[in-house]
Amino acid sequence: MKYAIVVNGGKQYKAVPGETIQVDKLSNELGEKVILDEVLFIADGKKVTVGTPMVKGAQVRTTVTGQIKGPKIIVFKYKPKVRYRRKQGHRQKYTLLQVDKIVKKSGEKNGS
Repeated sequence: MKYAIVVNGGKQYKAVPGETIQVDKLSNELGEKVILDEVLFIADGKKVTVGTPMVKGAQVRTTVTGQIKGPKIIVFKYKPKVRYRRKQGHRQKYTLLQVDKIVKKSGEKNGS
């Protein structure tokens, strides 16, 4: 199985060619190409490449397939005996990225 571990927005994601990853909202438009170049790890069958801390020359090429909102969470603040109550809702925004291919070093393809 071919996959890579990438960093985006301070979080790590497992990128598998042909699958979709959900990252924090990016300002890119629908259908735009996004290159994730902070690659920590690449596994290509039995061959494994671990970065120190990043794999040099590696990229994960993706396409924006959607902008979505996560589930609603309720933020409720309460202090007893002083009649203090605050209720607020929040929905986090996400971007869906379709992983096109994983490229390692000078144009060598490791993805689909």
